[in-house]
Amino acid sequence: MYTIVDIETTGGKYNEEGITEIAIYKFDGHKVVDQFISLVNPEREIQPFVVNLTGINSNMLKNAPKFYEVAKRIVEITENTILVAHNAKFDYRILRTEFKRLGFDYERETLCTVELSKDLIPDQKSYSLGKLVRALGIPVSDRHRAAGDAKATVKLFQLLLDKDTNKNIIQESVRKEPKFQMEPRLIDIVQDLPSETGVYYIHKSDGEIIYIGKSKNIKNRVNQHFTCTNPKSKKIQSLVAAVTFEKTGSELVALLKESEEIKKTKPAFNRALRRNIFTHALYSFTDHKGYINLTIDKAYKDKANITTFSNRQSGKHFLEKAIEDYNLCQKLTGIYKTNTSCFNYELKKCEGACIQQESAEDYNNRVNQLLKKHSYDQQNMVIIDRGRDVDERSAILIKNGIFKGFGFYSLNYQINNLDILESIITPMENNRDQQHIIQSYLRRNKRLKIIQL
Repeated sequence: MYTIVDIETTGGKYNEEGITEIAIYKFDGHKVVDQFISLVNPEREIQPFVVNLTGINSNMLKNAPKFYEVAKRIVEITENTILVAHNAKFDYRILRTEFKRLGFDYERETLCTVELSKDLIPDQKSYSLGKLVRALGIPVSDRHRAAGDAKATVKLFQLLLDKDTNKNIIQESVRKEPKFQMEPRLIDIVQDLPSETGVYYIHKSDGEIIYIGKSKNIKNRVNQHFTCTNPKSKKIQSLVAAVTFEKTGSELVALLKESEEIKKTKPAFNRALRRNIFTHALYSFTDHKGYINLTIDKAYKDKANITTFSNRQSGKHFLEKAIEDYNLCQKLTGIYKTNTSCFNYELKKCEGACIQQESAEDYNNRVNQLLKKHSYDQQNMVIIDRGRDVDERSAILIKNGIFKGFGFYSLNYQINNLDILESIITPMENNRDQQHIIQSYLRRNKRLKIIQL
C-alpha cells in the first residue's frame, strides 16, 4: 500500500518552513482507496514568491487547522504504507520536521518518483513534475496546489509501476509491508483480489516471486491454485505469503506481460512457459511455375515465417479456413497431395491454379492478401484493446514490423502523437514468442481496432 503525498510550504530557511497545504492519496497500486486534503495554518509568514506560485496567502489560512490538529489523521492514513512523492526527500523532511516540533518521531519508508522516472523513463528533457507529466500526456489541474500535484503524481506512479517490468517496486513493497504477511487462511489473500483480467504474482514472505500467471478472472484463477491438490499447487500453498496483481483489461496485454516476465524473473514454478510457446509456422515459397505455395512446418529460429501456431493441427485449421476465405488451391497449400488437380477443382471451388488454368498473377494476388493480413512485417501500427477502466484503452505498438511494447491511455491526443505514445509505452522485447502471441490474438479477435501509423 502506498500514500502519494504533496506538500506546499511557506518557503524560507531550511527546516524553518511550515506546511500551508497537504494532499495525501492512499493508493493500492490500482486505485485510490482513501484521501486527505487540507489547508494548514503554518503560524508563520508565507514568502511572497510562494504566494505568487501557489496562490495560497495568509488570509486563506486564518481559519485553517494547525498542524497538530491534522497530525493524527496524517499518521493514520500513512500507517503501514510506503510514502511516495515527487522529490520525496523534500516532502518527507517537511513532515518529519513538523512532527518533531510536536515531539513525535515520524518514520516511513519512501519512494521518489523523480528517481524512479530517471530510471524507468530515461532521456526526458526535464524531470520536474509539470514538464514530465505534460511530456507523458498525463492531465494535471491546479498546478502548484497540493491536490492537483498529488493527483498527477498518482497517475505518474501508476505509469512507473507499469514500466517496472522487473517488478522491483512491487517486490520491495511486499518485503516492507507487514499486512502482506501470511494470513492463517488462504482465503484472506484471495478475498482482496479482483475478478478481472490481468497478471498475478505469487510471492514468498521475502518478496520473491515464485509464480506468475494471467487470467480473465484473477480471483478465480488464484482460488484454483489454493484449492488444487496436485504436488505443485500444494507446494505453492505452503510458500505463499502474498499475491499481487496488475489489471490489464486486455487479455493480449496480459499474455504479453506474462510471457516476458516469466522469461525475465524465471519463477520457480513457471518452468513450462520459459520455453517457446509455438511449435509450428506458416511458410511460403514460389514454385518453378511462379505460383506462391503455402505450407505448415516446424518453427525454425533461423527461418523467416509468416505466422506461428501452438501445434500442427492449429496451423492446418488456419490453412483450411484460408482456402475457404481466399479461394485458394488445396494442392498449393499442401492440404491435398496430388499430381493433377485438387479435389476443390472438381467441386468448382478452385480456379485451377493447381493445373495452371488460373494465371499465377491472379492466384498470387489472393495469396498476398492473406499474407499481408497475417504478417505485420515492416508495418507501423497500433492495436487498440480494452483498458483497465471504462474510460481507458490499451495500445500495443508495432514499429517497422517490430513489437515495441504496450501502454494505457485515456486521451485521444496521446495515441495520435507518436512522441507521446512512445513515452507512455512500456518497452518489451520483440521475440518470436511475443510475435506469436500477437498474431494468434489477432486471428482470434477480428474486431480489434487497428490504427495504421
